Amino acid sequence: MTRLLVVDDSPLMRRLLGVIFEAEEDFTVAFARNGEEAIEQLHAFQPDVVTLDVHMPGMDGFECLDRIMVEKPCPVVMVSSLTAEGAGETLQALELGAIDFIPKPAGAVTLEMDMLAPRLLEKVRAAATARLRPSLRLADRVRARSGSAMKRRHIVPGQRPVRVPVPAGVAGPQGLVLVGTSTGGPQALDALLGPLPGDFPWPILIAQHMPATFTGPLARRLDRLCALEVRELDAPSALTPGVWVARGDADLVIRKQGKVLIGSPAPSDPAHRWHPSVDRMVRSAMNLLPAAQLIGVLMTGMGNDGAAAMAELRAAGGRTIAEAQETAVVWGMPGELVKAGGAEVVAPLERIAERLIGLLPCE
Repeated sequence: MTRLLVVDDSPLMRRLLGVIFEAEEDFTVAFARNGEEAIEQLHAFQPDVVTLDVHMPGMDGFECLDRIMVEKPCPVVMVSSLTAEGAGETLQALELGAIDFIPKPAGAVTLEMDMLAPRLLEKVRAAATARLRPSLRLADRVRARSGSAMKRRHIVPGQRPVRVPVPAGVAGPQGLVLVGTSTGGPQALDALLGPLPGDFPWPILIAQHMPATFTGPLARRLDRLCALEVRELDAPSALTPGVWVARGDADLVIRKQGKVLIGSPAPSDPAHRWHPSVDRMVRSAMNLLPAAQLIGVLMTGMGNDGAAAMAELRAAGGRTIAEAQETAVVWGMPGELVKAGGAEVVAPLERIAERLIGLLPCE
């Protein structure tokens, strides 16, 4: 039985979420009206997973999340607005340790909640089984236990790493790196891109399951944190070296214009369940380039998106990396690739960048 704590200052939202989860046989549900009650329930109810609203009077969602991750870490799913402001807040919450987020209805709340219920159940069930990194907020936990005053943590981006400009007239890329992530992906992308050098020679394409309002802020945040230039692919673009984040609520497809590879957002294909679709992105690349010029990287995420296409890529002679179970927040997508026999390399998150560089062909 999964013990779920629903934290929301809205009586309507608490009631609607309660109806959804209490109708399932595998949930026991408790409620909190604000952050202070949530911290009390954290110790009294001892939930396996928490859904947490961002905007609450008194202790808001950020401070509450901060307290949870320091005092008694457990998986947290944020209830977030699908707006530009909500996207920035959600990314901040993911940095603080939240596992995932769910959209907060903006229109006819009851009708929208009925439509969201299947995905909501899926996300919360996945979060309840998620693996929190033992090192997550470790220094903060040690300070709290030693009696230091705990203050709300503000995320301040560091100085942008040194960029290596791409010389004019350089020949087009010899290959592509194709990355797929979902639940837990933003933190995994930090770990993948952070160690890569600014002169990494191949374009890196990322399909992270997110709504369209979130992928632009995600790209801008990653751009501040790594030496490579990171852009959201929101219009057809020549794939030059750097990082390209697929636009949310769409798919990323690749085509050729002469000898130039073009990445384009395309309407999401209903044949694929998750978007941006990793499977569609990988197969699109395989239609244009020899398998030897492609490297697939599949990291944390629920479901199996990308596993079938990357297994096909490996069988055709391409290179593939799957995140190891020991570090994946949810070992769904990479686990399915391993089970299919399609992972050439299985590596913990902190080693994936190193292994990726090692798979590049020698000059």
